[in-house]
Amino acid sequence: MAGHVVPPAAPAWGASRETFESVNPATGEVLATYGSDGQREVALAVRRARDAAAWWGGLSFAQRRLRLLAWKSHLTRYLGPLAQLVHDETGKPLDDATLEIVNTILHLDWAAKHAARVLGPRRVPPGIAMLNQAASVEYQPLGVVGVIGPWNYPVFTPMGSIGYALAAGNAVVFKPSELTTGTGEWLVRSLREVLLEVFGDTEPVLQLVTGLGATGAELARSGVSKLAFTGSAATARKVLAAAAETLTPVLAECGGKDALLVAADADLDAAADAAAWGAMSNAGQTCVGVERVYVVDSVYHEFLSKLGQRVSQLRPGDDPAAAYGPMTLPGQVEVVERHLTDAVARGGRGSFGGLDSVRAPYVSPVVLVDVPEESAAVREETFGPVVTVTPVPSLADAVRLANASPYALGSAVFTRRRKAGLGAARALRAGMTSVNSVISFAAVPALPFGGSGESGFGRIHGADGLREFSRAKSITRQRMRPLVRTTTFNRTPADMDRIVKLVTVLHGRLYRPGNRYRAGKLFRPGKLFRPGKQGADGR
Repeated sequence: MAGHVVPPAAPAWGASRETFESVNPATGEVLATYGSDGQREVALAVRRARDAAAWWGGLSFAQRRLRLLAWKSHLTRYLGPLAQLVHDETGKPLDDATLEIVNTILHLDWAAKHAARVLGPRRVPPGIAMLNQAASVEYQPLGVVGVIGPWNYPVFTPMGSIGYALAAGNAVVFKPSELTTGTGEWLVRSLREVLLEVFGDTEPVLQLVTGLGATGAELARSGVSKLAFTGSAATARKVLAAAAETLTPVLAECGGKDALLVAADADLDAAADAAAWGAMSNAGQTCVGVERVYVVDSVYHEFLSKLGQRVSQLRPGDDPAAAYGPMTLPGQVEVVERHLTDAVARGGRGSFGGLDSVRAPYVSPVVLVDVPEESAAVREETFGPVVTVTPVPSLADAVRLANASPYALGSAVFTRRRKAGLGAARALRAGMTSVNSVISFAAVPALPFGGSGESGFGRIHGADGLREFSRAKSITRQRMRPLVRTTTFNRTPADMDRIVKLVTVLHGRLYRPGNRYRAGKLFRPGKLFRPGKQGADGR
């Protein structure tokens, strides 16, 4: 990073501290060596963060906004060096790394500018029975948020938690993936530089801890106010178990098996282009990437042909002309091979590519057809440039098969009929759906991002993302004497009579299914209401 960078605080470890290396996945070049933080280092970071949180949370929304917008400006001005670092650590093309950071900048801008409106105090109606009270709700910071980030989008994904948590008034302790530690260190140092040089602030509101899974486990059990985790469902279960020791709430984003649905009337060129990009970009290493496509029978073969034409033009590599890079995590190549082998053994075949597409660290595009729904390539997250394409009788059948997955993160629907597209989008169990595009929801800062089932729980981004890192605070203030005394031992029979009459007038009108309330027909207090058993007068 160009310019002066404030060095991190002196480490609290001895000479025997274990280390690990960050490696360029395309070349095998060692980029840097980092120390593995243990219980002592993590506890120290959390303790510092608690003090920083008291200061940061005490700032006004306007003061935090200024600081976060200054950080946003810094990220924009140094976008090039950061993109290069992301490229080096993940292997993704430089343009893809740049777009990832651009999206991050847009989200940080939104969080900084909307935190006051979303989280600030607002009045709420007290209701007739409590007219003597002024009621309000506001959202206060949690304190310290721990963030465990992934390697596939090492800026955009963790910043979906970091940026929103900071905007909500929390301090953050960030543990990046061991594969992209350099990117995480860059982010932490950049905010520290901005706060010191622009505002003279020295509080460590964003700190870094580095290491492998054991470091993440220490952060999970460290007693932070909340933990935001992104990774596999299997690792999430371990994180949840560690966090349970201190009753730490967890926001978990655990990947997906996203489906793209193609209706008979869809724009097939647009659908094929979206499927190719959604499945193959970033070497398929995208939690909301397209891994399954369900196409209505009548356009199945035409769609498959158009998809084949597009993926045939894609080539992985480390050069500027490559469509995507290597598999960032070496072990993921084995997962891809296992899924391909299982699919072929169950009767599937490669419409484009196949087992010979795997040449570590690269995997060329693979389009699978005739793959049974119970196969690993359909049921499990592949996280590689592999997509299954399956014909279905109707869009409704496509929705049913898409919903049969234990994952429920993102999805896409292609149809020219607006009503059909929105209907399918609402019927899909996924947390997000794009109609006639793919993954576009992730680029809209105001929209919440997250899933359910094996895809995890909780939301980042948007107003929901800001509230995810805060706690609701309800306040009532008595403005005048109550009309009816209820919360006192001086309550009288007359008070009870008044409250019962008031509730009866407001809520006791006769209800008949399918009809409106009948004005003037009231239940008699104490008389049992039995549908279909009323007297001739309706009471």
